[in-house]
This record gives sequence, structure tokens and C-alpha cells, in this order.
Amino acid sequence: MVFTHDTELALASAAALINTAEETPDALQTLQDLDAFVLAEQYSGTRTHDDAELAAVRALRPALREIWLAEEDAAVVLANKILRDAHALPQLVKHDQWDWHLHATTPDAPLAQRMGTEAAMALVDVIREKELARLKTCAADDCNAVVLDLSKNRSRRFCDTGNCANRAHVAAYRARQKKS
Repeated sequence: MVFTHDTELALASAAALINTAEETPDALQTLQDLDAFVLAEQYSGTRTHDDAELAAVRALRPALREIWLAEEDAAVVLANKILRDAHALPQLVKHDQWDWHLHATTPDAPLAQRMGTEAAMALVDVIREKELARLKTCAADDCNAVVLDLSKNRSRRFCDTGNCANRAHVAAYRARQKKS
């Protein structure tokens, strides 16, 4: 494990959220899409289940992507902005099946604010550990999805959104066969 369990989960959720914008069609178009995403990523707290909530979550994706791709100093400024805007006040909590972990907003804060703050807190850990190189974009030429590399040797190159790794390996195999 590179980071604490809750940090790794928050980073994976942030990557999944960012990548919903990279899918065709956009994977967060409807309230049902958001409901499925929140359920899959196990976000807790209150929900309004309205178009404003969906719009706020969709609007969070570019900000998180910007942090994901930023150099250290810019990432710090961007993460701090999310935390400041949410009036983040980190505290230990235990709920549902989760043991003690950090939340920086109350359970009744807006969903997008909770999601952004959780991602920002995890990104703070990445920055503090000087591990920004673990935040990547997919190596496939036709994919802009983000990649969270938690491998020991920092070798992960492809995203989880499609078959990018498989397509790249097949193309490389075919190129090798063509040469022989």
C-alpha cells in the first residue's frame, strides 16, 4: 500500500469521477447515472437528487483533472482552493463498514463539496509524499483518461475506462509480426 486505505480509495474515486467525462457518451448525464456512481463509489451523506447536484458534480471534474495534471506548486494552490471553498475541517469519523478515516466536511454538505473535499484531502497526501508522478494520463494515443498508478514500480500506463492496454499490446504484437 502506497498511501493509507482511505486515501487510495479517495484517489480511485477521484480518477473514476474525472474519467466519467472521458467516456462516450459522458457517463454522468442523468440523475440515475449520478446515483449509480455514488453507489458504486460508496459516498455517504445526504443527497438532494436534483439537477443542481448533478451539475455541481459534473463541474467538479475539470477542477480535479487540473490538479491531477498539475505540477506541485499549482496542485497545492488548486487543492487548497477546494478545501478553502468547502470550509474544510478535517475530523476522524467511523460509519457504515468503514473504520476510522478522515472527513473534512459534514455529512449534510452538498455532494459535490464532499466529493471535492475528499479528493483534495487525498491529493494533499500525494503532494506531501512527493508522489505526483503516480497521477498520470492514459498512454494510449486516443485516450485522455487519468490513471492512478499505485504499483510498486510505478509502471502502470493505461486507464481502466476501456481496453486501452489490450489495444496497445495487440498493436505492438502486430507491428512485431509485420517486421518478421
